Amino acid sequence: MATRPTWQGYLRLSLVSCPVALYTATSRTSDVSFNMLHKETMNRIRMIPTDPETGPVDRADIVKGYEIEKGHYVVVTDEEIKNVRLETTRTLDIERFVDEADIDRLYWNDPYYLAPDGDMAVEAFTVIRQAMEKAGKVALGRLVMHQRERLMALEPRDRGIVAYTLRSNREVRDAGEVFDSIPAHKPPAAMVDIAARIIEQQEGPFDPSQFNDRYEDALRALIREKEKGHGVKKVEEPREAEVIDLMEALKRSLGGGERRRAAARTSTRAARPAAKKPAGRKAPTKKRA
Repeated sequence: MATRPTWQGYLRLSLVSCPVALYTATSRTSDVSFNMLHKETMNRIRMIPTDPETGPVDRADIVKGYEIEKGHYVVVTDEEIKNVRLETTRTLDIERFVDEADIDRLYWNDPYYLAPDGDMAVEAFTVIRQAMEKAGKVALGRLVMHQRERLMALEPRDRGIVAYTLRSNREVRDAGEVFDSIPAHKPPAAMVDIAARIIEQQEGPFDPSQFNDRYEDALRALIREKEKGHGVKKVEEPREAEVIDLMEALKRSLGGGERRRAAARTSTRAARPAAKKPAGRKAPTKKRA
């Protein structure tokens, strides 16, 4: 496998275990990123660690500290952090199986690929994976990664396992902090009915290829134009939403959706080539019983 694993250890289900490796399932290497340059020399700017009282600091003199109160820190060394080892530092121990629907979407976080680490691990890994697939449940376990113990949700996919980090309960804010301030309101049933019909017009399968980052595409286009020495025109600011009659807006949206669907059907029929009958072949006749 070309990519380097994020974590290596053991996957364990009761008394069955095997070496595994965890790989990131997503990538941000294609993101547009900018460097800080000096506008005259075009040299990259270096960020130098600086003490506000003594000036620049050598990296060898930098230590890690946890602020327990304003201006009061507890200093911890790398060796001391390394000595804080849990069993989950090297073992992903499956603790429980739950229904996927029981896990609130707020808790799902980053996806990873989990695979056997070496040929000797394949048999035990496959047994665990197929048992999980047969159970139709999501497995929950823990591991230590990036100096944090993380709850993981595992589900079979293809020949491997997809593992998601789950946010802890302390990380998820109570929705009431935001939603409780929304006034109780019951809209007219006719408006809800029209809005539901608009939703029906826009239903369709999820196709990830249709959802590229258009802002990043625009940035890349800007960079290409600048590289050619071309000037870039200022884009018009989007018009602010007009305050109009809500029922009228719903009706116009519904009508616009119907026209778009009709146009799409027409263009599909026009683009579809006429079917030709193969020469020299007769249509098959049905056999009588």
